[in-house]
Amino acid sequence: MSYLILATCSSAVLAIVLRIFQNSKGNRYGIILGNYLVCVLISWISLPDRSMVLRGSFATILCGIIGGIFFVAGLVTMQTSTRLNGATLTSVFAKMGLVISLAVSIFVFGEKPTPMQIAGMVLVLTALVMINGSGDEKSENTLPTGKVHTGALILTMLAGGGGSSMSKIFEQVGTRDQDELYFLYLFFTAAILTGVLLFLEWKKTGKSLVWGEMAAGIAVGIPNYYSSFLLLPALVALPAIIVYPINSTGAILIVMAVDALVFHQRYTKRQWLGIVLVLAAMVLLNL
Repeated sequence: MSYLILATCSSAVLAIVLRIFQNSKGNRYGIILGNYLVCVLISWISLPDRSMVLRGSFATILCGIIGGIFFVAGLVTMQTSTRLNGATLTSVFAKMGLVISLAVSIFVFGEKPTPMQIAGMVLVLTALVMINGSGDEKSENTLPTGKVHTGALILTMLAGGGGSSMSKIFEQVGTRDQDELYFLYLFFTAAILTGVLLFLEWKKTGKSLVWGEMAAGIAVGIPNYYSSFLLLPALVALPAIIVYPINSTGAILIVMAVDALVFHQRYTKRQWLGIVLVLAAMVLLNL
């Protein structure tokens, strides 16, 4: 549970740092590339033996590469869906990627939730919709293109859920003494793909890399690495049907608290009800 708490806090710090640096003036992929590069550096430094880079197990290397692809796919699908469907609807479906992670744990790896835990998972999913929605019917029904692009929403959910599921998959099929190597391949793959996106963005818009934003990426990368790294021992010690919902909703609660206290964010009644549902869900998940 201590690993889960630390992973959740790291996820919250990541979201808060991104919140601070959300107004990008240069190439929009600059912060993200800086983030992945520092994650690669931490992974490299953390390797117990550098020679293992060339002799890692097939499962470790494959899981890392697929995880990196999912990370960047999640970024691209969210950007595409936001352009087509708006931020509110996209945010809801991105959070609903939790369904994919839970489905993998239950149907692929045979985890069996209790009736209380099933109720808790239902409450979590309901709460995510309520918290990420604005509560303003008019704004929620206003779409940039005038219609819902279901395909973009589904791809956003699948990419986000696939990325988070890779931790559970590696925990099951990978070699646990190669955790650092798994993350090295994951973040190296993500960095290469993000570099390609940065180049394409530069060719399209002419926006170049702003080194100040790359530096901000370093601040993002540190909590990003540990939010992923600490999730692995949590998945070893606890069922994924507990880890994923608590990690997701716990981080949201921390971010909302910081937004309210530091940025003076005001929440709707619907969002406050979502918070109450999250707290109730955490109780049920631990019964």
